[in-house]
Amino acid sequence: MALADKDRIFTNLYGMQDWRLAAAQRRGNWDGTKGILEKGRDWIIEEMKSSGLRGRGGAGFPTGMKWSFMPKQASERPHYLVVNADESEPGTCKDRDIIRHDPQTLIEGCLIAGFAMGAHAGYIYIRGEYYNESVVLEAAIQEAYDAGLIGKNACGSGWDFDLYVHRGAGAYICGEETALIESLEGKKGMPRLKPPFPAAVGLYGCPTTVNNVETIAVVPTILRRGAAWFAGFGRPKNSGTKVFCIQGHVNKPCNVEEEMSIPMRELIERHAGGVRGGWDNLLCVIPGGSSTPLLPKHICDDVLMDFDALREHKSGLGTAGVIVMDKSTDIVRAIARLSRFYKHESCGQCTPCREGMGWVSRMMDRMVEGRADVEEIDVLEEVTRRIEGHTICALADGGVWPVQGLIRHFRPVMEARIAEYKAKHARPSMPMAAE
Repeated sequence: MALADKDRIFTNLYGMQDWRLAAAQRRGNWDGTKGILEKGRDWIIEEMKSSGLRGRGGAGFPTGMKWSFMPKQASERPHYLVVNADESEPGTCKDRDIIRHDPQTLIEGCLIAGFAMGAHAGYIYIRGEYYNESVVLEAAIQEAYDAGLIGKNACGSGWDFDLYVHRGAGAYICGEETALIESLEGKKGMPRLKPPFPAAVGLYGCPTTVNNVETIAVVPTILRRGAAWFAGFGRPKNSGTKVFCIQGHVNKPCNVEEEMSIPMRELIERHAGGVRGGWDNLLCVIPGGSSTPLLPKHICDDVLMDFDALREHKSGLGTAGVIVMDKSTDIVRAIARLSRFYKHESCGQCTPCREGMGWVSRMMDRMVEGRADVEEIDVLEEVTRRIEGHTICALADGGVWPVQGLIRHFRPVMEARIAEYKAKHARPSMPMAAE
C-alpha cells in the first residue's frame, strides 16, 4: 500500500503550491509551535527517541540519542545547531526540493531542535551550487523573522533563536560533519579526528549538533502528530517516512515520500514508472547514493528499502538516492566513473585515501578496457580492504564500497572483459619453418 496523502510530511515537495509563509501556514506549518516548546527540552528529546527517527543524511544514527549528547547543564559556552544542506552525494536531490518548495518545514524544525539542545543559534550550510535554493531559503528565514516566529522571543516562547545561511564552495568532503564545521569557521574543509565529538567540541569549540535537512524538517510534524504515529511506519528500528530520489534507467525519475521498508521493486514501479524496458531489463540498482554498493537484479526483486534490510545484503540506505541501471549499462565503466569522483573529492589528509583512491581509480580505468590480469581483481579487492576503515572519515569507505560491490556481484563481467582484451591483443603465433 502506498503512503496516504494525509500521512505525508512534505506536502509541497513538487512545488505545486507557493513556498512562502502564508501558504506554508495553510499547509500546517507553525501550528502550535509555542505549545511544543512549552513541553520542555526533555519531552522533545524523549519524543524523538520514541519516534525511532534515524538520521536521513546517510549514517542513520538515532536522532533523539544524538540530541541527548548535548550538555544539559548551563555553561558559558554557547550551543549551536548546524544543518547539513551540502547534499553532494551523487544521486541525491531530496534536500534541494525541501528547501526550494517547503522551506518553512526546515526553519520550524531548526527552532524546535535548537531549543531541545539549548542552542540560541543555528547555521544552515548549503552547497554553493544551490544558488536559487539559498535565495529562497534566505527569503523564507526573513519572513519567519518578520512574523516573530524566530529571533527574539521566538513564537512568544521566551526563547531567542537566530538562524543563518552559509554557502559552501562545492566540496563533497564538506558533507562530513567535522569538515563542514571547519569550512563554516572559514578554514579548509578537512575532517577532524574524533573524539572529541562535535557535541563536546564543535563549532568555535562549543557543543554542536549537525543534522541533515530532512532529519530536521520532519521534526515539527512528528511532535505534532506524536512519536507513535511516526513509529507506525516501516519496520522496528527503521521507522517513519522517507524521501526517495529515483533516477537512472526508469520511465519517470522522481523524488517521492514513501513509507520506510517499502519493497524496492514496488517503489520503482509505483512511483518511477518502472525500469526502462521492463523489470526483466534491470541489471542492478545503487540503493542509497553513489557511495553504497550496487545490488544485482535477483536481490532487487524483493529487498526492502530500509537501513537493516540493505545492510544484510552488504549495501545501505544512505541518502536513499536510488540509481537504476538497465542491461545497456557498462557496469565496469559506471563504477570506474564513481572511483574517479571519489579520487577527485578526497581532501588528501589521510594517506590510505590520498594514495589509495588514485590507485583504485587508475586500476578501474584499466579494468574498463580489460587491460589487466584476472589475478589483479583480487589485488584490487585487497587494496580496497586496506583503505576501508583506515581513515579519519568515511569518504574512503564510500569510495571503495562501489568497487567491492562490483567485484562481489559482477566479477564474471570483469573476467570476460580481460579475456576479450587478451584475445584481441594476442600476438599471432610464428609459422613453423619448413624442413
